[in-house]
Amino acid sequence: MKKNKKKGFGRGIYILPNIFTSLNIFCGFYAIIAAIDGKYIAAAIAIIIAVVFDILDGKIARATKTASRFGVEYDSLADLISFGLAPGLMIYLWALKPLGRIGWLAAFLFMTCGALRLARFNTQTGGSGEYFIGLPIPAAAGMAASTVLFCHRFDIAGNGNPVVIIIMLYMLAFLMVSTIKYSSFKKNSELFRKMNFNVLVTVILVLIFIAAQPPIALFLLGLAYVASGPIITIRYHKLIKQKEADSS
Repeated sequence: MKKNKKKGFGRGIYILPNIFTSLNIFCGFYAIIAAIDGKYIAAAIAIIIAVVFDILDGKIARATKTASRFGVEYDSLADLISFGLAPGLMIYLWALKPLGRIGWLAAFLFMTCGALRLARFNTQTGGSGEYFIGLPIPAAAGMAASTVLFCHRFDIAGNGNPVVIIIMLYMLAFLMVSTIKYSSFKKNSELFRKMNFNVLVTVILVLIFIAAQPPIALFLLGLAYVASGPIITIRYHKLIKQKEADSS
């Protein structure tokens, strides 16, 4: 009995990373409420803040060596709410409602593909490594949220052209469950300890751009990351073919 207790909740739950995960859920829940109330800008901002909390909880858990199986499962449940349900509902109410059943089915597909992406990630052995397989669900949600902010910046109504939005949602859903490789940036984790001067200047310029024009900057950064996956995958396959040709 004592051994089982030590292996279970008797050891306690790490507070710090799970607080950030709870803040992630809070932002996701608030985004749902805001979207229902028609406050789409507030919903989009809440989703982007949830992305920040999601990044921080993982970084803090690894830095403080407080990662746990409980934290992984709790984080996945939080991600499904904040990055699956919240953006799906927001995009449906913002742009896809005029399409009726086709609109809410697209939002459902986005959420389901996000759930499948999370399940696949949790069952992968050996961690994420240098690359993620498929578009991470926080990136997909961030792209959806930044699209709302971008369109609001240029006074583009979401329901003005719902076909474009539904195509974007289908593409994000497909990328999440695809085998396309996306950088996890873990190879560059030493940047937090030692940073090249040119990289530091680039980071500062990017931060200034985000501060000056948040909707445009976030949209372009999200678009660049979404597009980076197919580019990385194409280069990866080219390298494999080149190695096979050299060996033969």
